[in-house]
Amino acid sequence: MNATDVNLYLVGFMGTGKSTVGRAVAHKLGFHMVDSDHEIERQQKKTIPEIFAQEGEAAFRAMERAFIESGHTGERTVVSCGGGLVVQPGMLGMLQSRGVVVCLHASVETILARTSRQQNRPLLVAENPEERIRTLFAQREPIYRQSGTVILTDSRPLLDIAGHVMRAWRRDAVDFLRARGQR
Repeated sequence: MNATDVNLYLVGFMGTGKSTVGRAVAHKLGFHMVDSDHEIERQQKKTIPEIFAQEGEAAFRAMERAFIESGHTGERTVVSCGGGLVVQPGMLGMLQSRGVVVCLHASVETILARTSRQQNRPLLVAENPEERIRTLFAQREPIYRQSGTVILTDSRPLLDIAGHVMRAWRRDAVDFLRARGQR
């Protein structure tokens, strides 16, 4: 494997731009793009809210783990990970053993603006979605911050963010292979 074949995993809170940035980066790199949430919905033939309602969050988290373990190719893929995927015990290490992890970050205000129009967010079905976002964000942020290069997506053009992600991926892919005794 060459550094130019190493998978890229985009992690971060909901609404930080993982799917949008992932599509742009995959296009520029000539990689396959997969969104873990969309793939799980496709495999289960249910929406994420339906999975949460019918089977619970624990079952959904198990589906995320199974997807990372065997649901996508091992090379030349950009994977947009669901917001809660990387915060599960052992998942960050699993991602880091399979490729480069880059975390997209945005302010709570930006996340609120980006998610307020979406209905496919079961964790935001709450009396006070803003309070729920702030609570989840505070719980998850320490894990996001240790997951890899952190790139801010607030008020930045998509191509600027994608360029920054690709630079981080190129640098970290070399280190990824070096750590495994490859070049």
